[in-house]
Amino acid sequence: MQSNLTDHHGRTIDYLRVSITDLCNFRCIYCRPPEGVKLIPHDDILRYEEILKIISVSKKLGIRKVRITGGEPLVRRGVVNFISRLTHEIGLEDVALTTNGSKLDKMARELREAGLKRINVSLDTLRRDCFSAITGVDDLTGVMKGIEASFDVGFDPIKINVVLLKGFNEIDIPEFARMTVDRPLDVRFIERMPFGNDTEPINSPDSFGAAEAIGIIEKSFGSLIPLDRSPLDGPARMLRIKGAKGRIGIIDPVTGHFCPTCNRLRLTARGSLRPCLLGPLEMDLRSLLRANPDDSQIEAFIKAAVMAKPASRYANLRRMETGMNTIGG
Repeated sequence: MQSNLTDHHGRTIDYLRVSITDLCNFRCIYCRPPEGVKLIPHDDILRYEEILKIISVSKKLGIRKVRITGGEPLVRRGVVNFISRLTHEIGLEDVALTTNGSKLDKMARELREAGLKRINVSLDTLRRDCFSAITGVDDLTGVMKGIEASFDVGFDPIKINVVLLKGFNEIDIPEFARMTVDRPLDVRFIERMPFGNDTEPINSPDSFGAAEAIGIIEKSFGSLIPLDRSPLDGPARMLRIKGAKGRIGIIDPVTGHFCPTCNRLRLTARGSLRPCLLGPLEMDLRSLLRANPDDSQIEAFIKAAVMAKPASRYANLRRMETGMNTIGG
C-alpha cells in the first residue's frame, strides 16, 4: 500500500516508531544519570488499546513499518500479546523491536511465535567490565545468550546497534566487525547524537565519527565493500567485509546528512507524536484519544504531525525537554 502521508518537503512517511514504556532495567551513561530520571505517571502512559488504535488508523494512511521501543519494551507486562495483536489483528507484517537484550534469552521464542520477525539488540561493548561501566549492570553474558536465542528461533535479520562512545568502545570495533564474518548478522555503528538538554547526563561520553570506525575496521579486515541499501536498512549505509555472511552498517546523524530521506514519525510513551527526533515539537495525541474521537479526527492529527516535520534536524532546533527513555530513539 502506498503511503498517503507526504510532508511539505516531498518525503513519504511510512514508518512509525512506538515507545511503549519509559522504564528500563539498564542505566546507560548516555541515556540516564545514576540517580535516574523522573518517570511518567502510570495513568499518563498510553494503554495498549490506545496504541493499537493509533497504529490501526496509521496503517489506513499508509504506515507500513512499526518499530517497538522503550525504555526497554520487554519490561512492560503484556508486550507479547500486544505484538501478537499487531501482527494478527491489525495485520502489520513489518513489526520490529529494539531491546537491550537482557530478557531475550527467556522471551525470544514467544516473541517469534507472536509474529515478530525482526529484532535489534543495543550492545555497545563486548567486554564485561566496560559493559558494566556503560549500562550500570553486570549482564553481558545474559545479553549474549539473548542474541544466541534470537538466532535459534529464526529472527531475520538480527541487528546489533553499537553507539560509538569515545574512550569506551574503540577497542571493541574489530571484534564487532568480526561477528559479521561467519553469521548473517548486521552490526551497525551509530554516532551518538548530543541532545544538549537537562535530561542528558552531565558526564555522558562524547561520540566519535563513523569514518573513524570504518578506518579501524579496514585496518583489520581490508577495504569494505559498499552494498546497495534495502528498504529495511533505514538510514544505514551498508558495507561488507570481503567474504563475510553478515553486513556492517554506518549510521552517521552527526557527520552525515540523512534528514532529506527521513520517513518516520515517533509516538512517545506518554502519547505524543514527535515529527522529528531532535526537534522541539511534541503533539499531544493522548488527550485527543481519551476524548473518544472518531477515526477521521485521529487521521487529521497524524496528517498534521507529518506536515509539521522540519526540513532537517537543525530547523528551529532548541533544547529538548524529554528524555530518550520516553521517545524511543
